[in-house]
Amino acid sequence: MRVIAIDTALAACSAAVLDTALGGIIASESLPMIRGHAEALMPLLRRVMAEAATSFADIDRIAVTTGPGSFTGLRVGIAAARGIALAAGTPIVGLSTLSAYAAPHMAADDRFPVVAAIDARHAHVYLQVFAPGGRTLSLPRLAPLNDAVHAAAETSACIVGSAAQAVADALLDADATPMLVDARPAPDIAWVARVGAVLPEGQSPPKPQYLRAPDAQPQNAAQLPRR
Repeated sequence: MRVIAIDTALAACSAAVLDTALGGIIASESLPMIRGHAEALMPLLRRVMAEAATSFADIDRIAVTTGPGSFTGLRVGIAAARGIALAAGTPIVGLSTLSAYAAPHMAADDRFPVVAAIDARHAHVYLQVFAPGGRTLSLPRLAPLNDAVHAAAETSACIVGSAAQAVADALLDADATPMLVDARPAPDIAWVARVGAVLPEGQSPPKPQYLRAPDAQPQNAAQLPRR
């Protein structure tokens, strides 16, 4: 199976091609960025596909991160993935950024829980907790930072995600020590591809998981009255 993975949900624009028959990632690129995903994604995809010496017609599945994350970034990646899937007639799956963050740590050692936390600003995080073995203890949700701290303090957990360092710092203030802190600003695109390759087709639709209302709201009070 050949899988192309796309991630524009957070602070990177990334793509990778996984070939399970060859045993791994055959091409990948990740550009750190906060804005500009829309302009960067298609040229990046062309470079990755050229490096993999493949075409979209040869891809068996597309995997794309669905959030939580940047409202604009999510739409860029999901729209591109849907467009490629429609044009090439290729199945598409979506996976959350929180599970993409947690996947490599659960694969490396499934004896410990994983607390995945993404910075949602204003002392809040997007939070999901995974039990040893990868079982989901909580659905992705918007939560106060303290909820992530409490979840991590209850056991010796790995803390992952863009808010991991903030959670770890709060733990140290409470005289608790996390087992591991992985505070990278975006998930590893290779693991987006690997998880995407094993997700059940049809059960993981590429729909955005925003988890909060947008900061920008219509200015209804400023609207002119209709005649």
